[in-house]
Amino acid sequence: MKKPRARSERSSLMNVGRRVDYAVRALAYLAGQPSGKIVSRADIEKSQDIPSFYLSKIMKDLVAGGLVSSHIGSKGGFTLAKAPNTISIKNVYEVVERPLVLMECLEKGADYCSYCSVCSQKSIWEEAQAILAKFLGGVSISEIADRHGLKERLEKAAIQRVG
Repeated sequence: MKKPRARSERSSLMNVGRRVDYAVRALAYLAGQPSGKIVSRADIEKSQDIPSFYLSKIMKDLVAGGLVSSHIGSKGGFTLAKAPNTISIKNVYEVVERPLVLMECLEKGADYCSYCSVCSQKSIWEEAQAILAKFLGGVSISEIADRHGLKERLEKAAIQRVG
């Protein structure tokens, strides 16, 4: 007789993908602008080298998550909805992706993985998750504010290397 399979034999590690990277880039750029300045989507896209199709979706998520305000009209665009020192990298991750969870079993328990109750590594991942959440929760967008954008800084760095 065949042994029944566990509901899940693996849990996945958290992945910081493009959506989070692009969201942090967009917010860092907004944080680097003078307070209250409305920044166009095209300006964010160009200065931070974010593909248009990603940026549109990400900005919708950031608006829905209360991190960014959208301004419509011919001079429309975006501003931060909160002070940049109150927006943490953890906030951004959770608005764009989902709650910060290193392994699904930590969030879902035995419903996700039948080994959860006897897992010898669960406490390690719980501690690692707590450390990461505390660290990312303590880093604000204001700390990485970017007035000029990645593209301009890269161009300046290339010129300095050549010159």
